[in-house]
Amino acid sequence: MKFGLEWDIAGFCGMGLHLKLDGFRLIYVGIAVLMWAISWVFSAEYMAHYKNKTGYYVFFWITFLATAGVFLSADLYTTFIFFEIMSFTSFAWVLFDGKKESIRAAKTYLSVAVIGGLVMLMGLFLLYDLLGTLAIDELKEKAQTAIQTGGQAQLYAAGGCLLFGFGAKAGCFPLHIWLPKAHPVAPAPASALLSGILTKTGVFGIIVLSCQIFGKDPWWGLLMVGLGFITMFLGALLAMFSINLKRTLACSSVSQMGFILTGTGMYSMLAAAGENPMLAARGVFLHMINHSLFKLTLFLCAGGVFMNLHQLDLNEIRGFGRKKPVLAFCFAMGALGISGVPLWSGYVSKTLLHESIVEYSHLAAQGLSPLRGAAGSPLLWMGAEWLFLLTGGMTVSYMLKLFIAIFVEKHPERQIEFDQKKPCMKPASGMALLIPGALIPILGLFPSQTMDRLADMGQAFFGIAELGHSIHYFTVGNLKGGGISILMGILLYVLVIRRFLMVENREPAAISIYLDRWPGFLDLENRLYRPILLIFLPGACGAVFGWLDRYFIQAFLSIFLAISAVVCRGMDHLADSMIVLARYTTHRPLGEKIARPTSARAERFRKQEKAIFRLGSQVEESFSFGLMLFGIGLCLTLGYLLYEFFHL
Repeated sequence: MKFGLEWDIAGFCGMGLHLKLDGFRLIYVGIAVLMWAISWVFSAEYMAHYKNKTGYYVFFWITFLATAGVFLSADLYTTFIFFEIMSFTSFAWVLFDGKKESIRAAKTYLSVAVIGGLVMLMGLFLLYDLLGTLAIDELKEKAQTAIQTGGQAQLYAAGGCLLFGFGAKAGCFPLHIWLPKAHPVAPAPASALLSGILTKTGVFGIIVLSCQIFGKDPWWGLLMVGLGFITMFLGALLAMFSINLKRTLACSSVSQMGFILTGTGMYSMLAAAGENPMLAARGVFLHMINHSLFKLTLFLCAGGVFMNLHQLDLNEIRGFGRKKPVLAFCFAMGALGISGVPLWSGYVSKTLLHESIVEYSHLAAQGLSPLRGAAGSPLLWMGAEWLFLLTGGMTVSYMLKLFIAIFVEKHPERQIEFDQKKPCMKPASGMALLIPGALIPILGLFPSQTMDRLADMGQAFFGIAELGHSIHYFTVGNLKGGGISILMGILLYVLVIRRFLMVENREPAAISIYLDRWPGFLDLENRLYRPILLIFLPGACGAVFGWLDRYFIQAFLSIFLAISAVVCRGMDHLADSMIVLARYTTHRPLGEKIARPTSARAERFRKQEKAIFRLGSQVEESFSFGLMLFGIGLCLTLGYLLYEFFHL
């Protein structure tokens, strides 16, 4: 065992655990400590009425250790070990209250986690087979050597598998389905951690892929940018349509993960074009930090609402936040920060991400893009910039919807009751909530003294050694981008949310009702994943292996049973002969006759025959299942061998 800035625990799980501490890891472990400490204080009041508090806290702290292990890992094998522990312990949060919707959401979460983990493990096998190492610091050099020696196809296969596994945890489209369902049912402090930091463990792995393995690959960058934009826009669209407070925040997390994924893609694109990807790297890192603070603040605010009302529907909780200044201040800080409003921290990270897109757009206009055709068209990247600004505007619109519904509008029937619920939380919970709420404007007001220094500490993890130059965030050009997004958001709120997603209701009072107009047929889980996993795959496998069972296994079992019957009859006759011989050898009169136990033998044979057929039935069932697994493994093995054959 080695200590210092690196820790090695040799032999653990075969390959050992390897941990490391640098600027990036130090900052994110510090954020984990901050988030768990604040959530722990808030949990004291939030969990007071629950019976199974002990189980909650056990999984609460185990998940903390596993999450810290992910961020401290120095190789991808260690990352995988802690990643899987974290997935299974956080599953208990989603399942916590045991309600029907919680059980269904927990099954979705666990399914995505298990499938993602298995695919990730396959990626680790392929990567280790190709590179001979999983150490993060060695991946860049080894990957370049593998590409030069013709291993690019296997490298892409490994990268795709790892992206699937890490993307599932990060909430990347199309594996985002667990976030909108898990967050509303989990306890609010757990939701804050699920959204604020557990998703960043997936981003951690994606950064390793995009910056260490595919750091100068424009096609990988294009893939990441495409996934980022889809995730970013879809999450914002879902949040605009949602009328559940925590579900809206969960969909918002999907969108913000899209911003981060876009930044990782821009890193590879800029590096491939020969430019310094510093803007993209710093934007990704700072937006990770910002999003952790935003969601810690916003989900704990949602917890304050739920503790008092046990409701999350906007029509039921509207007006609750009136005359509650602490709750209103903290929610406003989180909303302004995540919306990218100048003087709040989200503006800084979004400006860096926006500028990385603008920089690449200028390269494309000059014909310096490493991609040709439509992928390198200046019009495409100009459109990407406007889609980025539009998605930022959608963020403004749904956060404006939440703030107005909770803190401005009045409830038609219960407003007097709501106004009397003050304070809405204990002083300890209020102080815990104020800490992240106050950090957001402090970081935004003094970005050069705070956020730039954090970025300087963390950028080495992205493979950038030199320190960044001073960036003037509040120039007219940078403020223009933020201003366009804010204006778009206000227009979207007025023209889309107020007119299309709300309806005027005269009973019992004249008030607009929030409507959930999202089409049910667009639910990917119910319309695509569940039919594939629960109907199509079992049906297809059942048909194939049923045919094999009918024509091969039954014939084999018939022969097996016939041979078994003959052998048993022979053994039975041999046993009877031995009994007769034993009688002759005993001291009896010579004239005494020895009766053959014919009736006993027949009864014994019937019992043996029943046992044989019962055994045969069990063998048939287990053999069919084993053959099914063997067939799946054989198909995968043959596919891999064919790939290697044609590759050679």
